[in-house]
Amino acid sequence: MATSALSAMYDRMKEVQEFDQSKAGVKGLSDSGVSTIPRIFIHPPESLSGLRNPSSSSIQIPLIDLSHADSNPHPPEIVEQIRDAAKTWGFFQVINHGIPVSALDQTISAIKSFHEQPKEAKSKFYSREEMSGVMYTSNNDLYRSRAASWHDTLQVWFAGPASASAEEIPEICRNEVVEWNEHVKNAADKVMELLALGLGLDAGKFRELSFSGERVMVAHIYPYCPQPDLTLGITAHTDPGIITVLLQNEIQGLQVKHGDEWVDVKPVPGGLIVNIGDFLQIVSNGEYKSVQHRVLANGCKQPRISVVTFFNLSKWRESDRYGPLPELLTPQKPAIYRDFSKQEFLENFYSKGLDSKSLIEKIKL
Repeated sequence: MATSALSAMYDRMKEVQEFDQSKAGVKGLSDSGVSTIPRIFIHPPESLSGLRNPSSSSIQIPLIDLSHADSNPHPPEIVEQIRDAAKTWGFFQVINHGIPVSALDQTISAIKSFHEQPKEAKSKFYSREEMSGVMYTSNNDLYRSRAASWHDTLQVWFAGPASASAEEIPEICRNEVVEWNEHVKNAADKVMELLALGLGLDAGKFRELSFSGERVMVAHIYPYCPQPDLTLGITAHTDPGIITVLLQNEIQGLQVKHGDEWVDVKPVPGGLIVNIGDFLQIVSNGEYKSVQHRVLANGCKQPRISVVTFFNLSKWRESDRYGPLPELLTPQKPAIYRDFSKQEFLENFYSKGLDSKSLIEKIKL
């Protein structure tokens, strides 16, 4: 039995390496007209359970209009909506966030254009150096996960030690990506002010703590998959950072775990999706919740495009440790998490495939 298991593992690794070395990604597989997916993409039954049977109810993640969010003082009803969504859903969709619809459309179009180039044009950016400024790859966690997922990614670090220069960004989408970085930071700063107020903190507290100081964009394509019931676009996971801002085209696929149900997230024209990361759950002492989400493999002939920006802390404390914010702790609400270090945070993320709340579980008191 042991020999058989080792043989199966060896075969899988051989397939993984061949797929990786091809630099063609799943877009290349899809374009080649394959009718069956390679076995490295087939997920175990427990990952696929209930995949095509999400909640039959009509519930949706909260939709919040930010039209008057810049008023001074901030409208209390918007603060309350943001707070409640972050506490009960961990996900919400915002409209009238200040980014022109033309910029949303141009960003999606530019990312689609990058991914639809011939392999030869994209392969020069192909890499597995996750902390490099620009990286094109398929499955960041390909060598760490149990099964590969049906998507390719263009990753660009905007701020932080791995920050890319404009010249490093592929020319076909360079202007749009550089412009998107400014737009999405402004929108995220607005949301983070409201989230801080929702905790009873000063509006500028998250900016003071550098919560949008380190940013990375991962721009995915989910090409047509001939066997979408056997794989996933992205496996169920929670995000590790502060908040995540998602721009997507009209092709549906994102699902959010709410209670015991998987809820389909319907794209709203002009909308951005925001979700809470594990780090923010910890520093808010559990007031805000990071929530599992996943993406279904795309059974549509048209590709699904999503542009995800992760916002992370850039300035760690001198002690190099973080935990629940002291301002939020009282005798009635003591800390429910211990402090953790930057090294612990990074090692937890890069040592394995995508998962859910693993750091939170490790540091829970």
